[in-house]
Parts: sequence; structure tokens; C-alpha cells
Amino acid sequence: MSDEGIRCLWMRGGTSKGAYFLAEDLPGEEGARNDLLLRVMGSPDPRQIDGIGGADPLTSKVAVLSRSARADADVDYLFLQVFVDQAVVSGAQGCGNILAGVGPAAIERGLVAVAGDVTAVRIHMVNTGEVAVAQVQTPGGRVRYDGTARIDGVPGTAAPVPLMFRDIAGSMCGALLPTGNAVDRIDGVACTLIDNGMPIVVMKASDFGIAGTEAREEMEANAPLRARVEAIRRKAGPMMGLGDVADKSVPKMTLVSAPVAGGAINTRSFIPHRCHATIGVFAAVSVATACTLPGTPAAELAVLPEDGRFRIEHPTGAAEVLVERDATGRVTGAGTLRTARKLFDGQVFPIP
Repeated sequence: MSDEGIRCLWMRGGTSKGAYFLAEDLPGEEGARNDLLLRVMGSPDPRQIDGIGGADPLTSKVAVLSRSARADADVDYLFLQVFVDQAVVSGAQGCGNILAGVGPAAIERGLVAVAGDVTAVRIHMVNTGEVAVAQVQTPGGRVRYDGTARIDGVPGTAAPVPLMFRDIAGSMCGALLPTGNAVDRIDGVACTLIDNGMPIVVMKASDFGIAGTEAREEMEANAPLRARVEAIRRKAGPMMGLGDVADKSVPKMTLVSAPVAGGAINTRSFIPHRCHATIGVFAAVSVATACTLPGTPAAELAVLPEDGRFRIEHPTGAAEVLVERDATGRVTGAGTLRTARKLFDGQVFPIP
């Protein structure tokens, strides 16, 4: 760090935005680092008016990058969620959207050398321990951001960033189904407690007396719905091996309904207290996986694609998840297509 500010890349990754830092530019001690990031984002403040945060959980995120010591990875990526209106910085989960910007950022910062027109970046996701591989377009030795790939929730087009994941089952809970059951009943609601990259609880929207197609704002304004979902979340946390989750950002809560736009299933995802404008990458992977498990709330509603490309519908479109299954139908791998864009590169000045 210098008196002039801290090096910072501000990037859109998927349907989120965040600050990408090198670990060497931040304090090594966790408390000091978190205090600094709160001051960078302008938290706690609902508007984050004195920082670079965007007054929304989707735009108050941080990626901390460093060269990896692992033989199977090029870069270590620690994701941190900076709460908007609380003095909380959480590393309790990963983020697949911000992950989309890690490959480009690692190349921009010299952590990974360009290797032709497309550079494969092996990313160790520190939060969960798994490795993802991002394919970054690098013609002429530089990251290319313009392109023709389109993802719902982001206007326009950009260069594609394919991401593939392996061995992500039980990323935080130790098992794909941490209770050993495809369905558990909590407060009278049939729930699938599942972790295939992100711990989530999948429930039918109809069990809450709603269609599941309501706008994000309508979902957030429904105080009885939110209270009931939160009560289930707090009971599900210990069942998933996550302990007391009252102050944690996991598990996410996903209400599912039948697809309405040609996808595999329709979703409304709470993250965990606000309704997501889209759906997180790993949450989408977990939902797609739940669709393949017979007897689950998701499977009862899903239209399974023949080509393995699951379109997970959300409030502003759909996220595409590629699911690979073996001869028994067990999910063995998953991937997704994201885009990313560099918004600015410079120095950020935290609140003194």
C-alpha cells in the first residue's frame, strides 16, 4: 500500500461487479484487511456513498489474487463479500460471477503469462478448495474483452469466458447432500439441501403460496415470505454442517417453479436476505444438479434438456449450465459460460 492509494482493478464479472486486488497490496492480517475493504466500499451505509460499492450485494464484492503454490493451479482466488449496510466482510462462500473476471485480472496483473490466442487459467478457489479452468481470449498477447457472447442480466455482448468445474460436490458441506437425503422437511416444507459448488436450499415456490415468477422487488417487499424463508434457512444451516448461519451468507435459498421461457426450471434466489436479480453461477450449478435427483422439488418441476445444457431461468433471463453425467445419471462435472469486462484500473482511496 502507498499513501497515494491502493492498486485496484474494478471489473464486471458475470452479473456482478467487484474490486480485484493483489494480496500483496492488502494487509496480511485478516482484521486489518477487512477494515480496509469496508472503507474502500463505503460500508456500512445503505448507499455506500463514500466508497466504490454500488449499494447492492452484487456490486459490493472483492477478489484477492496471488500466484498459487499448488501444482494444479496458476492463481489463488479468495472471494470476499462486503456487506452493504453492515460492518461485515465474509469469506464464507465463493462467487462464480466474480470468478469470471479472475482469469483476465490475473493476466492483466502479470500473474499468468499469455499462451496464444486463448489462455487457460487454472484458478484455485480458496474459499472452497476446488480448481476451475477459465479460457480467456488473448489475441495479440492482450486480454480481449469485446466479443459476441451474451449472458442474461448484462446488456450487450462481450468476449466469452468459459468456466469448467470438477469435484465441486460438497464444496462447503463435505457432501453433495449433507443430510444424506434428497428431500428433508423443514417447517412443513419439502427442501433439498444440496452443495454442488454452493450450499443452497431448494424449495417449491408454490409451497409458499406464490407463483415463483414474481419480480425481484415484489419478492423483497413480501415480508412474511422473507421471514418464513429465513426461518427455514436458520434450521437448514446446522443440518448442512454450516453451524449457526444467522450472520452467514450461506446457505442460499432458492424457490423453484416450472420453466416459463423454454428453460429447465425457473428460480428466485435469496442471497440470503435479498432476492437476486439473476442467480449465482454455483447456485445455478447446484439447482441444475437438484433437477437431476429423482423425487426432489426441483426434479418434479424441471424439464430436463437432452443435450445437458440447463437453462436456469431467473428474474432477468436465464443462466446456462452445462452438466456432465455418467451412465448412472450421476453429475460428474459442470460448467458455464460467463463474460467479464475491465471497467477501470488505477488506485482506490479508502475512507481515512
